[in-house]
Amino acid sequence: MNRFGTVTIKLDYLLTQRNLSKNKLIQRAELQRSQLNHYCCNQVGRIDLDVLARICTVLECRIEDILEFIPPQK
Repeated sequence: MNRFGTVTIKLDYLLTQRNLSKNKLIQRAELQRSQLNHYCCNQVGRIDLDVLARICTVLECRIEDILEFIPPQK
């Protein structure tokens, strides 16, 4: 964790919670497999807002359900 905190992506957890496979999300949100895997593994350097919009639309969720800010520890 750095001195400014971090943003984590909770997509893998959300997919499990919604009982939706990665394959279904890839098809419905028109994503590439590698793209989704990076989001699920929290390995995204730059977040694509269009991708987030598609994911939120398919999962019928809000961005806050996918992204979480973890403040720095003092």
